[in-house]
Amino acid sequence: MILHHLLLVFRNFKRFKSTFLINLIGLSTGLTCAVLIFLWVNDELTVDTFHKNDARLFSVMTYKKLTEGIDTSPSTPAILREALIAEVPEFENVATSVAFNEPYEFSVSADAKHVSAVGQLISEDYFKVFSYTFLQGDPANVLTDKGSIVISETLAKKFFNTTDHVVGKVVDWEVLNIKKQFVITGVYKELPTTASDRFDFALSFEVYKEIVGKEALTYGNFGTNTYAVLKEGVRPADVDAKIADFIKRKDPTSHVTLFLQRYSERYLYGHYENGVQAGGRIEYVRLFSLIAIFILIIACINFMNLSTAKATTRMKEVGIKKAIGAGRRTLMAQHLVESLLMAFLSLAVAVLVVDLLLPLFNDVTGKQLTLNFTGRFVLALVGIATATGLLAGSYPAFYLSGFNPALVLKGQFVNSANEFWARKGLVVFQFALSIVFIVSVMVIYKQIEYVQTKNIGFDKDNIIYFKPSGKVGESLETFLTEVRQMPGVVNASSSAHAMVRAENSTTGMEWDGKNPADIIPFENVGVNYQMVETLGVEMLAGRTFSSQFGDERSKIIFNEAAIDVMGLKDPVGKEITMWGKKMQIIGVVKNFHFQSLHENVKPLFFRYVPDETLHVMVKIEGGKTKETLERLGRFYTTFNPGFTFDYKFLDQDYQAQYVAEKRVAILSRYFAALAIIISCLGLFGLAAFTAERRLKEMGIRKVLGSSEAGIVYLLTKDFTRIVLVSIVIGLPASYFVVRYWLDTFVFKIDLSGWYFVSAGGVSLLIAWLTVSTQAFKAARINPSKCLKEQ
Repeated sequence: MILHHLLLVFRNFKRFKSTFLINLIGLSTGLTCAVLIFLWVNDELTVDTFHKNDARLFSVMTYKKLTEGIDTSPSTPAILREALIAEVPEFENVATSVAFNEPYEFSVSADAKHVSAVGQLISEDYFKVFSYTFLQGDPANVLTDKGSIVISETLAKKFFNTTDHVVGKVVDWEVLNIKKQFVITGVYKELPTTASDRFDFALSFEVYKEIVGKEALTYGNFGTNTYAVLKEGVRPADVDAKIADFIKRKDPTSHVTLFLQRYSERYLYGHYENGVQAGGRIEYVRLFSLIAIFILIIACINFMNLSTAKATTRMKEVGIKKAIGAGRRTLMAQHLVESLLMAFLSLAVAVLVVDLLLPLFNDVTGKQLTLNFTGRFVLALVGIATATGLLAGSYPAFYLSGFNPALVLKGQFVNSANEFWARKGLVVFQFALSIVFIVSVMVIYKQIEYVQTKNIGFDKDNIIYFKPSGKVGESLETFLTEVRQMPGVVNASSSAHAMVRAENSTTGMEWDGKNPADIIPFENVGVNYQMVETLGVEMLAGRTFSSQFGDERSKIIFNEAAIDVMGLKDPVGKEITMWGKKMQIIGVVKNFHFQSLHENVKPLFFRYVPDETLHVMVKIEGGKTKETLERLGRFYTTFNPGFTFDYKFLDQDYQAQYVAEKRVAILSRYFAALAIIISCLGLFGLAAFTAERRLKEMGIRKVLGSSEAGIVYLLTKDFTRIVLVSIVIGLPASYFVVRYWLDTFVFKIDLSGWYFVSAGGVSLLIAWLTVSTQAFKAARINPSKCLKEQ
């Protein structure tokens, strides 16, 4: 029976070639989108799940009660680990690492080679908590000595061109003008691509304690991440209750609450609002999963519509089969087999297309996805194709198997009103979704354009920055003086802050009139002379730091937001107390965005601390970038022999804040185009079938004097009505979709009406172009051919 069904399917494919081709293109396009999105979603869902202790591995998080609300962070006190080990027996292992907002690139050298490498300082049991494979060294003992260092296989190859016989060799390390030597005790294998926390080398956490000093090792200083593995059978909720007030018991003045978050969930569920988990990257996982489903539905609708539209050409087949005893189940099985076969043929085409498109898709998403035909992946492909085939074939199977054989064989078959409206409803749904895609593409594009061009309050363009390694860090003022005198250099300075993200905040600020109950974080930006001028931050009142006024370490500059929250009037000249030390306000700068436009401008202050330099920043004259960089590079290598001139552009770091949004913008354009193409394929097929079915009517109308324009109008008006209904439904839906996305930004574009008017006009124009090709073809046919008996 199955072979019989397959034979009939093959004959139908051969008989209705155009319908077969339209269905194949539509379904294979939809399945291509679905497979690509499945690969991306699967990769996102498996980030950080490779660790052996994944089910029991947690990050210790903090709720910090502030005046403006509750701040949620993975940052914890450096001394928390020892206390948790001693007092919370439910933990099997607890590890600590330094919590930079992003891994800091330390300068490491060996064998006369200097490399900027991403490093972390970690506790000795870090490798018991996380799953690293060591090529050399014992992970349980590699960092028991403060003079030890472990490096990745990539860093080992950079230094020594091999990973063999590396243990025992010495490397030099430098950061913040601190220079130390370490002995390599281990080499670990690179983590999988699904690891979110990656570094090139690790030092003992004891080095961190030595650098920051004992005064920083309190429950009031938050500079590290703490991770814990629960013992078997321990419930996270029970531990949450036990550790909630842990820090408050140690420091009665603290407003911090501890809780656990599963480590592998931080990547997807990393966004909190006022202490409540409010999504994160999981929102994009859900978004693209919905897009894949909707595009598949659009493709399936084409199959349903074309199958039911072609029903009149197959009704005699159904009538005869029913007359000779075929049951409805048998007929339904035949049509489902046909749709399933079409789905699997489309899947084969889709896999080939995915293989071709995967490099481009990886470039867009920043992933390293591959077509790895594991059992799970093959099962997923089969599941997607089966679901698609059943969905696409379900309505036609029920519809075609329900014909009355007596009426069909008498030629009295009449299309039902339900079938007519169902087909129109499906087309309306298709184009409504397409309109949502079109509006989304336009709004996302304009918002990305807005964040790229908005005046953020300082001049990020043509500013480069680099690490003060080697002699640059030792003789920083000499280096800066020489650089400022170079042709093409506008200004140069140094900073302890990257200027494009929140990095270091403090609540240790007191001023006259402050409410003792207020807990307000201020972003702490350590700078050198000329830093404010280099950035082009505009002064609102007072002055910037200058060597003309002697030692400026007791001076401070605030932004407008800080002055507003402090409620100070005429602040210049007034004193505040920070960390118990008197500081005089010498200036106020206008607000500028040191975070992304997802955030409001927060209170901020500049203080003069040249010895804390992490970045040297150089402002280059516009139009002279190339020659100035070449000049700077030659000077740098002469001034700092043995070190390479590795720099970055500040505006590129600013744009990197919106990498997720840019990827959404690019992918949404592609998916919108595909959704529109698939919808138009179905509309094209329906228009062709409608024109074919009404050929005799067209012939009679032409004989009676109808013009070609009149016939075109007659054939297109029904489809125009359908698209207009789609516009009426799609535009309100698109408004809620784009409004939801825009609300993730504090600073955003206005949703003007032209986005929606344009989307409606574009969809209508596309529909007209699609339908009119068939309408013009039908209108130009010779009436004698239309009226001839076939």
